[in-house]
Amino acid sequence: MAVINWGGAIFGLIIAIILIFKKLSPVYALFFGAIIGGLVGGASLAETTQIVINGTNSVMGAVVRVLAAGILAGILIDSGAAEKIAETIVEKLGEQKALLAIAISTMVITAVGVFIAVSVIIVAPIALSVGRKAGLTKSSILLAMIGGGKAGNIISPNPNTIAIAKGFNLDLAQVMINGFIPAIVGLIVTYFVATFLSKKGELIKESDIIVTSTKEKPTFVKSMVAPIVAILLLSLSPIGNILHIQFLANIKIDSMIILPVAGLIGLIAMGQFNKIIPYTTSGLNKMTGTAIILIGAGAIAGIISNSNLSEVVVKFIQSVGISGVFLAPISGILMAGATSSTATGAILATGSFGKAILSMGVPPLNAAIMVHTGATVIDHLPHGNFFHATSESVKMKIKNRMKLIPYESIVGGSMAITATIIYGLL
Repeated sequence: MAVINWGGAIFGLIIAIILIFKKLSPVYALFFGAIIGGLVGGASLAETTQIVINGTNSVMGAVVRVLAAGILAGILIDSGAAEKIAETIVEKLGEQKALLAIAISTMVITAVGVFIAVSVIIVAPIALSVGRKAGLTKSSILLAMIGGGKAGNIISPNPNTIAIAKGFNLDLAQVMINGFIPAIVGLIVTYFVATFLSKKGELIKESDIIVTSTKEKPTFVKSMVAPIVAILLLSLSPIGNILHIQFLANIKIDSMIILPVAGLIGLIAMGQFNKIIPYTTSGLNKMTGTAIILIGAGAIAGIISNSNLSEVVVKFIQSVGISGVFLAPISGILMAGATSSTATGAILATGSFGKAILSMGVPPLNAAIMVHTGATVIDHLPHGNFFHATSESVKMKIKNRMKLIPYESIVGGSMAITATIIYGLL
């Protein structure tokens, strides 16, 4: 198989980014960019086709796990469990700590396996109502939701975490657990930044309040069964390793099994097992788009990984005297910013720069956490769906939504810096 020239690979990536900016479907943009990159990089059409196929094959493990995770996500969302969790957290912390409550509730819902954008949409009606009573601005409550969601996203069984784990050949639980400290830092920073914004911008009006569903929701205890079962099962092997309990350490159950099983147990606990078909179908539909995008990301990652880009990058870093450790967070930042997606950015960064990062002596787990947190820094740019979905969730004008971008990056940046210090420099 021909080695693709790094210039062609980068050109293909740039073409894909331009097409995404032009609102072409990210899947087609990534595939088209991959083909152009291969041809410009010196490969024949047949070779380019094979490299693209190999690239898509390399992400199929992550795709299968993402689709399996849809069972848990669909059950949590459609049963009302996710909404109940958010309501309870906000209710217990009260209006005086409204911003902290909003951030924690979004963090928890995202951490248990709900997409960050969907988490924001679920929490938004509650946040608007509480924010209205507390005299908060839209900017502050949206930042609280987004920041909490970003913190939860790096410790969740979501597509980005699954892609990172698969990319560096790690257990999903390892990636989730080791993202905990950066996530807590992100939550703290979110609270202070949201508090800073609490009197800046547009106040919440009565007309902004969204009427929530009146359907009966499960109790908080029943709502937490599925997330707790998932966390316990995912944690068995890591806990066994930490405590040197061999029989626990030997229990290695893949997330492809754990997440659906946890969802079904939760469904039984909520007494809604008769809804298994609509809930799981809904979950599959929610995950299908992301799964397809991951395939597109795998295609262009295949082109880049079959190029000499890694060698060029390593030589450049060595020549300027920069620590190779910084390639991990920087690759996550750039790829997620290019695609405006944490999941797509994560898989592009691991597929494109994973070998280069590891060749510099960075352990796989450390690399994974730095890439993952880096992918949260500018994954919220206007050419992605997340930007617009979050804007619509609180009825915010695009002009005002744009002003939040630097503050969102402060939250993501705090997590990336924390991860780099802990896993790269210490």
